Amino acid sequence: MSTKNANMTKAERREAARAEALALQNKQAARDRRNRIITFSVLGAAVLGLAVVIWMILQEGQKSAMEKVDAVPASATYNDATGIPFGADGAGSVNDGATEVGSYVDFLCPHCAEFEAANGADLSTLTADGDATLVIHPVAIMDGGDDGYSVRAAAAFAWVADNAPEQALAYQQVLFENQPSGGSLTEQQLADLAEGVGVPEDVVAAIADGTAHDTYGGWVQAATEEVLADASLENPETGGFGTPTITLDGERWSGNWSVPGELLGAVTGGAEGTEGSEGTEPEGTEATEGTEEESSEG
Repeated sequence: MSTKNANMTKAERREAARAEALALQNKQAARDRRNRIITFSVLGAAVLGLAVVIWMILQEGQKSAMEKVDAVPASATYNDATGIPFGADGAGSVNDGATEVGSYVDFLCPHCAEFEAANGADLSTLTADGDATLVIHPVAIMDGGDDGYSVRAAAAFAWVADNAPEQALAYQQVLFENQPSGGSLTEQQLADLAEGVGVPEDVVAAIADGTAHDTYGGWVQAATEEVLADASLENPETGGFGTPTITLDGERWSGNWSVPGELLGAVTGGAEGTEGSEGTEPEGTEATEGTEEESSEG
């Protein structure tokens, strides 16, 4: 017993013990309060973190296919970044005030190759002369897998449009002229075709080593998804989208593109090609619920 306690009366010792017990009680209460604050803070942070994760998931789910793409061609400035315009100065340019001709094509679609053969020269002349802005929408409905030819060819085309805009229209032409009838072309073969129309060496090399595909393959698939969701592009007779599909100033054109000069006349005002004309659209390749089939699509 300490000297101090020995000199205290019994009442004083009792009071001191009570005070000491109260102090210990208060100290424990403070410790408990601190622990509760820490616990609630951790729980609050966890709830907030979970809420942020849920919000991010919901936001991601609300994004369009194009908004989820990592890289979009700089030249793809039309129709929610699905189309690449061609004016007198090549890819990415626009002829102000001219008719806009939208061309929805798949580089593996045989009917698209027929369309190019019938109308490519006219469209090149119209754009070069400033009488039309051609907007090419490369889609992948024939072979749309990550490594599918439709995707790889369209990605190579977009790469050329961005990096060699003056050669891009010629590159589209040779892609259709050399369309594989069965199977595919390799990256090196796609690069060789680009080299053949004067695409610079560094741009060609990026096609050959897969850079073009790695960069713009996702864009091709997203653009295809956006196009397939656009009801205004559906053939009213079949209710589906197919290639080639042609639009004039944003309106679907149902004229006969297989007749040389008919599209040219529709653009320049020398021929009619309005929606709803019966029996004029040639056969095309239609995509329905992820599958491709032959249809009266134009």
